[in-house]
Amino acid sequence: MSSSVHSTSSSPGAEPKKPRLALFLATACGVGYIPAAPGTFGSLVGLLLALAPYPVLLLLASPSFLRLNGALTSMAGYVDPVLFFECVVAMVAAIVGVWSANRAAAFWQQKDPQRVVVDEVSGQHLAILLGCALPVWWKAIPVSKGGYPLGLITAHMELGWKYLLLGFILFRVFDIWKPFPVRQAESLRGGWGIMADDWMAAIFAGLCLWAARGFGL
Repeated sequence: MSSSVHSTSSSPGAEPKKPRLALFLATACGVGYIPAAPGTFGSLVGLLLALAPYPVLLLLASPSFLRLNGALTSMAGYVDPVLFFECVVAMVAAIVGVWSANRAAAFWQQKDPQRVVVDEVSGQHLAILLGCALPVWWKAIPVSKGGYPLGLITAHMELGWKYLLLGFILFRVFDIWKPFPVRQAESLRGGWGIMADDWMAAIFAGLCLWAARGFGL
């Protein structure tokens, strides 16, 4: 009797354990469960992620932050603290995205579940980072004096609403259109395939945003 119970409980058809943390991250804290256009809402989270380092650094604008900035400066001559944090955010989003998307796709048994939007979050952030952080060497765009910009993407580059809006539109266009090699990147296995096409779309969008900056937008 006990042996039959044991064999039933360990049968191959038993439901796998739900990876709650991976699903939470893959859906961008539940945003992916929004029934209409979850990818668009995921991109909006990516915009918020691009703005995140600025208020964090303002809160850290204290002797401890100044010591951190001094340590970075002494190590590498000069390290832009805002850009440094943005790059850290981009790397963490990419690593977390691949891991959580892979777990979510395996649990839902779908190659690219619609509820997984961490790829849009990471891609949108990367598009803004590339488009606004890459220097326009023939044109200086100083940070405005006074007022309260939405944020900074580097210590010298203002991240205003026009760049956020244009970066958002460009990324959504390339993510939906999927020109070569964006669509081809989906053929990668697991979480890499889910994330890579959005990274490729982000590169296209970022370069277009960079060009728009360079030509006077």
